[in-house]
Amino acid sequence: MFKSMGLVELNSVARGIQTADDMVKEANVELVLARPVCPGRYLIMVAGEPSAVKRSVDKGMRIADHFMADHFVLTHIHPDVFPAISSATVIPQIQALGVIETYSSSSALAAADKAVKAASVDLISIRLATGLAGKAVVVVTGRLGAVQAAVEAGCQAIKESGLLLAKAVLASPGREIKKQILM
Repeated sequence: MFKSMGLVELNSVARGIQTADDMVKEANVELVLARPVCPGRYLIMVAGEPSAVKRSVDKGMRIADHFMADHFVLTHIHPDVFPAISSATVIPQIQALGVIETYSSSSALAAADKAVKAASVDLISIRLATGLAGKAVVVVTGRLGAVQAAVEAGCQAIKESGLLLAKAVLASPGREIKKQILM
């Protein structure tokens, strides 16, 4: 499993494709994701050893220049983050439900990593930008106290960035909401 993740989010698809190419040529990283997302942004995610990811993201920031929307490098990433991005997490039971909504994919990934490290919760999904007008959503489940602690930790991790849009904790979500969350 990867030790580190980096993300560069741009306001240009053309510059995004160029940036992704330069990022993977700069360092020994795996290109996890490189695609256009709403609203006309381009998302680049790389993974690998921390020093390689940092070099790659630094290169991406230089190439992105004034098209940069957001970026980050997370080291020692929680192993549940990667499957949640692909909505490949198997959740046997939804208990309390926590949701963190952000203005960028980068901030959502940082919030998700912090949330799942802060409390004993299951990371259901991390939805990045597509179909969300560029926003992102993190969804966790677990015991109510743990969900509350995870949501607070995730929100604190990005509070100063100004990219937190909203949060919600449902103590006992209804059956229909549970079904929709797992779709």
